[in-house]
Order: sequence, then structure tokens, then C-alpha cells
Amino acid sequence: MNKAQKTQLIMIAGGGTGGHIYPAIAIGRAIQKLNPKAQLRFVGTAAGLESKIMQRENLPLDLIQSGKLNFSGNPLQKLKTLFKIPMGIFQSAVLIRKYKPDFVLGVGGYASAPFVLTAALMGKKTAFWEPNAHPGMANRLLSRFVQKSYLVFAGSEKYLRSRDNRVFGMPLREEIELAQTEERSKISDTMTILCFGGSQGSLFLNEKISDFILQHPELHDRIHLIHQTGSLGYADMVKKYGNLSCVEVHEFIYDMPNQYRRADIQFCRGGASTIAEASAFGVVPLIVPLPAADDHQLRNAEAVVGRKAGFLFIQESFNVQEFSRVIQLLLNDVQLRKEMSQNLRTMAPQKAASAIATDILTQLS
Repeated sequence: MNKAQKTQLIMIAGGGTGGHIYPAIAIGRAIQKLNPKAQLRFVGTAAGLESKIMQRENLPLDLIQSGKLNFSGNPLQKLKTLFKIPMGIFQSAVLIRKYKPDFVLGVGGYASAPFVLTAALMGKKTAFWEPNAHPGMANRLLSRFVQKSYLVFAGSEKYLRSRDNRVFGMPLREEIELAQTEERSKISDTMTILCFGGSQGSLFLNEKISDFILQHPELHDRIHLIHQTGSLGYADMVKKYGNLSCVEVHEFIYDMPNQYRRADIQFCRGGASTIAEASAFGVVPLIVPLPAADDHQLRNAEAVVGRKAGFLFIQESFNVQEFSRVIQLLLNDVQLRKEMSQNLRTMAPQKAASAIATDILTQLS
């Protein structure tokens, strides 16, 4: 940026899960790196993980009410949402009048749509970031109101009405981007597995990986498991594993970069941010896509498998024997593990956070 940097306020709205929160933080940090005078404020809801994560990151957070913009499912939930969204829009207007942001960015999650929509209607410069190949309902509706959309996947723009669509890829935190230049530690005949079902955990993944560990005591001296269970599964997994020394159980892992450095393979969902972070570290993924109508996680997983960089398992037809076979194959075939890790690292995104930050600041210059 030029020498005459101004104090500018950028508000970033959204959250709920780490897949929205950490890209938001990555973009915010990149903005401050390019313009140290820039100020950030984040907007979320009390229902998400943003309160815990933003506090640890020492970042300012305001909360609004909102709900899932989905008109199928539980009638009571729909009724609650119909009350929450207007309240969220009112609260958004109050915050926008109070802080007078120069730019508002939505990153998905419950707070994103009402806050960005309100900002756009109040004449603020706005954009949203869309992580999926097939954008969700909220961003499809929101696209007609914002100036720009920042996309992870080429082709997503055909679903949107934004005036300007930019494909920059997945924003990663700087410490994860730097991992792309690191050498992997020497691969040995022991193996560390990282298991997590996104920031909120997955009861399905918890069950399958714990069953595997308990059914194969002969592998306990060669396998180490780092298991993020999520809040719902934590107590059950602690009890199930007992005193096994080959397992570490965490409700939530805040220091994910260091856990990636320790891991050789991971058992995970197929979210775009999960795949991008695995790619940066070369941690070979065994992916079980979250079943969903748009199947974007399945498409992410298929892209990894197509590069011979990971394995795909379908939840509805999950084969325990095949899962066990793949883990033992990777454990025993060190060369295969190394080749797949190298293939995966070729998929790592390149400085998307910096590109988005530069584009935002250019609009404000």
C-alpha cells in the first residue's frame, strides 16, 4: 500500500464453524498486514464458535441474532428464524450506524446475510466470500445486493448475480500458508492420525475411528491418534478410550497448525477449508463427505482422489473392512504415503487471503 495509509474500518460478518471463522481471521490479518492502520471488527452470533475463538485471537466481536435461512425442516425452527432475522437486521443497522464501517465483508454463517444485506441497503461497500462450488441459498440471494463476490472455485459465479466475481481460492491463516514451504518430517514406519469432523466434531467419525483403534491393539505401538471429538462426543470418547497411551483426546484443538505438523494422515469431512489446510501440510486425507443436498463436500473429495492424494468413503455405505485396509496400507507402505503427500501439496491454495485483502483495500484507496 502507499505511504498515505488511512485508518479504515472493515467489518467482517459470519462464523458458526471454523470453516467460516478461520478464513475470516486470515483475511482480516492480511488486511492489517497490508495496512497496519486498518481496524477490524467481527460480527457473529452467540450460537457459533466465534465468541471462544475471537477471544483467544484478541479480536473485537459484536453479536447479533440470526437463524438458518432454510425453509425446510422443523416448523418451530422456521418460526424462530422468522423472528430472529428481522431482529438481526435491526441489530445490524444499529452496529453500522455506531461504527460507520468503510467496508463490510460476509464470510458465511448465520450472521453474514443479515449484516451484509443491511450494510448494502445502507449504502456501504460490501462483498461476500463463498467457499463452496455451489453457493448456498443465503449468498445466492445476497449476490444481487453486493458489489463483489470472492470465490474459492471457478464456476461458482454462474449461480450468482454479483456485479464482479473474483476467484482467489481458500484463505489460509499465515502460519498455515508458511507451512507450504516447510519440509515434511521424515516419514517412518509409525504413523500419526489426526481425526476431526470440522470444528463441531462428528459423531460418525468419532465412532468409526475409535472402533478401529480398539479393534486393532496389535497396532497401538505403531499408530498414534490425535482426536478432536467436538463438544457432543468428548465425554463418550474419553470413556471409550480409557487409558490408551496411543490416543490424545481433545474437545477442540485451537493450535491446529502444530497438530498438522505431527500428523501423517487425517480422517475428516470434505469441507473446502479442511482440504486446503491438509494440502498445505501434505497430510493425506481419508475423507467422509458430510451428506448434503448440494454434495459440495463430495466434489471436493473427488478432486483430491483424482489427484491420487487421498481416499474417499461414502457415509451411507461406509465399509469398515475397507477403512481398516486403507489405514494399514498407508501404515505399511511408506513410499505410497510419501507420494500421496507430495501430490496433495500441489493442490495447496496460493495466498488467497492476501489477494482478497489487496482487492478490498484497493476499493478503499
